[in-house]
Amino acid sequence: MADFANKNSENVPGLYFVDDQCIDCDLCRETAPKNFTRHDDAGYSYVFKQPETDDERAACEEALAGCPVEAIGNDGQ
Repeated sequence: MADFANKNSENVPGLYFVDDQCIDCDLCRETAPKNFTRHDDAGYSYVFKQPETDDERAACEEALAGCPVEAIGNDGQ
């Protein structure tokens, strides 16, 4: 499970985040491209936009469920 205390600093505030366990596999960026992007220099993903629609929320949940290292979190807000 993703650790809120270790979330990447680039994540925008809100429900979803990516922590420092991200292995840059691209799954979240392919699943929810409107919400996740890549830090090109460091090689990891982060949430650049929190979901605003039901479709975006569903895509973020799919990314969270599919993350192979459980680096995506939902802080329960």
